[in-house]
Amino acid sequence: MPTDQKNYKKVAYYPGCALEGTGHAYNRSTKAVGKKLGLDLVEVDNWNCCGAMEVKNVDPKIQTYLSSRVMSITANEMDMDVVMAPCNGCYHNLKKAEYELANDKESAEVVERLSKEAGHETYKAGQVETIHALDWIKHTIGEDGLRERVKNSLSGMKIANYYGCMYTRPRHIFPEKDAGPGSESTYRPHFMDDLLEAAGAENVEFPLKTACCGGAHTLSDSDMSTKLVLNILRAAEESDAEVIATECPTCHTGLEMHQIRAEKTLGVKTSVKILYFTQLLGLALGLKPRKVGIQENISSSTDFLKEKGLA
Repeated sequence: MPTDQKNYKKVAYYPGCALEGTGHAYNRSTKAVGKKLGLDLVEVDNWNCCGAMEVKNVDPKIQTYLSSRVMSITANEMDMDVVMAPCNGCYHNLKKAEYELANDKESAEVVERLSKEAGHETYKAGQVETIHALDWIKHTIGEDGLRERVKNSLSGMKIANYYGCMYTRPRHIFPEKDAGPGSESTYRPHFMDDLLEAAGAENVEFPLKTACCGGAHTLSDSDMSTKLVLNILRAAEESDAEVIATECPTCHTGLEMHQIRAEKTLGVKTSVKILYFTQLLGLALGLKPRKVGIQENISSSTDFLKEKGLA
């Protein structure tokens, strides 16, 4: 059952670790776009890491607890029932924790025990709905609302929308997806396509929308990550895209870093630009490039944006 969309106008905001580090441009642009659209983000008090990939590999139930604590603060201390996580990893882990608490008795027992030891109220499945930044804008403003607010159309910009693998997998932790008209699809996600098209962009047919970028292997096997990213970059360029739009800080940083590494180590140069979807929406809404953190990206897109009349 879909949540009352009015609830999304004011949500608890869980930036997660990446958005305070390498993904700061995503944090900046998300906040700026929210403010421009009249949406209210209230940062989760004293939030912690969701457990990312590292804790999951050591003890997945500890990761479930870490994610549950974020939701417990949202529900039991902030008295809010929606938490928005723009990072795919955080979004995925909170959704996974929700599923585990509802379906695995042992996970629920571990979370209850650790919550008591930590001195906070135990999170109970169903207290909070976790949404992504795409849900947040899609269900509050929508395509029609964006079209009304566009000041600098993205017309003439060809975009490959890249969602990454954690936005749709595993499918069973996203019961709200594949739920019929108006819902997101795990097979062919389209929310980012819908929003950027409303801002004037031309979305190209991109076959690797949900391919893995190798983010989890960047430190252990950089060559593998570079090859996986190169597949994505080449597919985007073969689709005639000028820009890859992202909605995950790990994917975004990986694409930028390994685009450079592919040229240095493999001698393969690609020129497609990499920008957060919130940066593109912000520019379309009339925000200045610095306001959406264009200068914080690893690769420069300033000249390209100037050519498009957006900088």
